Amino acid sequence: MDPELRQILDDIGPRLRALRHDRGLTLETLSAATGISVSTLSRLEAGLRRPTLDLLIPIARAHRVALDQLVAAPATGDPRVHLTPLRKDDHSVLVPLTQYPGRVQVFKHVLAPREPRLVTHEGYEWLYVLAGELRLLLGPQECILRPGEVAEFDTRQPHWFGPAGTSAVEILHLFGPHGDQAVVRATPSAPAPPPEAAGR
Repeated sequence: MDPELRQILDDIGPRLRALRHDRGLTLETLSAATGISVSTLSRLEAGLRRPTLDLLIPIARAHRVALDQLVAAPATGDPRVHLTPLRKDDHSVLVPLTQYPGRVQVFKHVLAPREPRLVTHEGYEWLYVLAGELRLLLGPQECILRPGEVAEFDTRQPHWFGPAGTSAVEILHLFGPHGDQAVVRATPSAPAPPPEAAGR
């Protein structure tokens, strides 16, 4: 086997294990989500089972990542941007989508279950839920956001956000300097006149 191909295959197992740990998932939970047995998942992570598409595709779907993130295939010169996830100590995964210092920053954020801890700092945040349920604590208030729902708040208020349950939640996370607020520039179209009014 080609040495480069062998190295790619050898790296898949540790990458699968690291991704599962980042999501805060057990082998049993991932098995239930993918339909792949615990023993097969364990052997894949240990490098004792050859990774095949019929195994990797369900795992990629369960983690909501592209297949090439599991395989780490080399870039092919296509126009897609290959982003580098940042893995944090609390097992969350942060993917920076913008690089504009001093302006609004955009992240894709996968949050693993963790204990609430209210914080405050300068700035303004927007949270858009992509998948799962997000629990938001904002001072004495608490709310649950579901896919498609958005929250925005001044980060000088004590706040915390994370999964509402035992599964990870995936969000778009926008953070900007204090004073920045969402501005809606589109206005709804004027309603069409009723048929009888149009004929006068």
